[in-house]
Amino acid sequence: MRKGILFASFITFISAVAQTEATDTISTRQLDEVVVKGEKPQVKGKDGIMVVDLPGIVKDKPVNNILEALGYMPGITNNNGMIWLAGASNVTIILNGELTNMPLQNLYQLLYNTPVDRLKNVEIMYSAPAKYHVNGAVINVVLKTPTPLDGLQGQARAGYNQAHYGSYGGVLAATYAIKDWTFDLNYGLSRTKSWSREETWSNHLYDDGRTMIEDDMRRIGQNWSNTIFASASWKTLKLTYNGQIISDSKSWGLSSGQLGNYTNAYNMLSPVGYHNIALRYAAPFGMTVGGDYTRYSENRSQSLFKDADYLLGSENRQAIDRWHVYVDQQHQLGQWQLNYGAEYQHSKDHSSQHYAMSDNPDFDDILSEDVASFYAGTQRSFDWGLSFNLSAKGEYYHNKYQHNWNFIPQFGATYYKTPKSIFQLNFNTRRIYPSYWELHGGTSHINDYSTVIGNPALQPYIQYDAQVNYILRQKYVATFYFQYGDKTTVQLPYQSPDALNLIYQTINMNYKRVVGLNLYAPFGVGYIWNATATANVFNQREKADHFHDIGFDNSKWIFYGEFSNSFKFSQNCPVSLTVDFSYISPSLQGIADLSSIWKVEAGVKWQFGKNRCCELDLKADDIFNKWSPTMTINHAGHDYRMKVRDMTRNLKLTFIWRFNGFMPKETNIDTSRFGTGN
Repeated sequence: MRKGILFASFITFISAVAQTEATDTISTRQLDEVVVKGEKPQVKGKDGIMVVDLPGIVKDKPVNNILEALGYMPGITNNNGMIWLAGASNVTIILNGELTNMPLQNLYQLLYNTPVDRLKNVEIMYSAPAKYHVNGAVINVVLKTPTPLDGLQGQARAGYNQAHYGSYGGVLAATYAIKDWTFDLNYGLSRTKSWSREETWSNHLYDDGRTMIEDDMRRIGQNWSNTIFASASWKTLKLTYNGQIISDSKSWGLSSGQLGNYTNAYNMLSPVGYHNIALRYAAPFGMTVGGDYTRYSENRSQSLFKDADYLLGSENRQAIDRWHVYVDQQHQLGQWQLNYGAEYQHSKDHSSQHYAMSDNPDFDDILSEDVASFYAGTQRSFDWGLSFNLSAKGEYYHNKYQHNWNFIPQFGATYYKTPKSIFQLNFNTRRIYPSYWELHGGTSHINDYSTVIGNPALQPYIQYDAQVNYILRQKYVATFYFQYGDKTTVQLPYQSPDALNLIYQTINMNYKRVVGLNLYAPFGVGYIWNATATANVFNQREKADHFHDIGFDNSKWIFYGEFSNSFKFSQNCPVSLTVDFSYISPSLQGIADLSSIWKVEAGVKWQFGKNRCCELDLKADDIFNKWSPTMTINHAGHDYRMKVRDMTRNLKLTFIWRFNGFMPKETNIDTSRFGTGN
């Protein structure tokens, strides 16, 4: 079951800090020593893009991979491994300006396996130009490019994570360059065992009376995961493979309450496989052509027991083949840059669900989908301080349920006379499509009371985002933003009026609207103490005239705050400490209200060995285990409460060895639509 609790994109704030400057006296007869003290800018802006010196921000933090490092960027929140950007309804991560088309889970795993040492910088685009083939906000992770002088460089990492259960894994990352060839390899192997718990109280109105149904659900899962990223480049021709194979994947839902004791056993009957191969060529006259092929396969069984009695079972299969090609052309016309191009994507999803001892109808269906688009855009920088990029894309979407044309404009601009004061304006629209599995309308049972149902009538929705950024002294960032999702989707529990049945189903609402202000400020005292403070204050409103047979109009002011600190005992001290605090005030999702949550985290980083080639990181996440909310629904006769008691507290120990001078590299995303889970 997919938990119906998703956290909105929260993010940044705080105040300013004074800088201390020292003056040096230079003798007119003798120059003994000149000391120049400067501070490297954390944030730069051009063409509506923020360029962030992330390696400098996290150099003393106990982080060893790119996924964890992203959480320390201005406006970015890492919520239990999910990346959110303040002021953006959704964000796509790309690597070196190239879209990987990876499912979200695979992309995050690759980011987790990529050493933070390989980072060059990170670009935040609230409105990505159409030439990136991404609609909406983008985080572009730019990696260092190896040269023949570097030889073979790499990093080996091993780690152990203790939450409710222990998990462990290792990563090997290496780069090599010779003449016109460049090679990149990243391999990760991990053994994961997870645990979570949900307590629910459903005061169900049925047959002119109320029935209280209490349930205590514990979820346990385990798997082996192999993640591979490999690329070979010759001059401007690049071949890339990325894949993930998940084996020995099993999970159990253990439910106890008034209805009895239930066991829901899920088994992957064969390894889950994701494979993507991509080819890209950049011609010397400004043309880029590329394409990729993706294969995803999953075969999962479900068996539901009450005590020792077998109630029902099902077998879910999904096999997806997706082809994607594109061509881009760029011209430099004086001070104007003109770019245009086209892309086409075809996917075939063969999914099936077959039941044993159940009245639910089987299905075995092939869903084909075609998306074709073309775009044109331009960008220009003026001497008087303005730079901008502008593009427009026409998109055609078709499957057996619908076909439509979409117009997708995008605009991003930056204005500054001096780097001390930078203004940015961004606007974009995008169309968001539902997962493949939900469109088939399958049903999964949690127990005799709760079910998860697909929705073939689910429609794509249009998202509008706009942001105004102000960057002060290339350090402090304020973002005023507006988001509007027309027919946006939500999945929440619904108490059926016709039977004692709790239904989870994704539906389209009328809209979701968010207006807010996000503030980010770094400060500190020399090398001893460095800190960042973040505050995000926003108003969120969600409305649906038809949430099944009822309606709702829910709105709330919400606050997110974060205070991150790192400490060093001396400038060259090999040990650094961190302490971080985060808080989210009561919030909402659709018809549901979510309680406030908070967490405290701490860590220590120790570098040692020759040229500090070794590193040991110890980090405690959510020390008090308070980063899980309570969801309450009390509207139009519906009375429901869920207390999430996940084990978000965990202790991580990581050892890193860098060889041949490998120093403090890259990754990409698109929203995952794969998988038979609901």
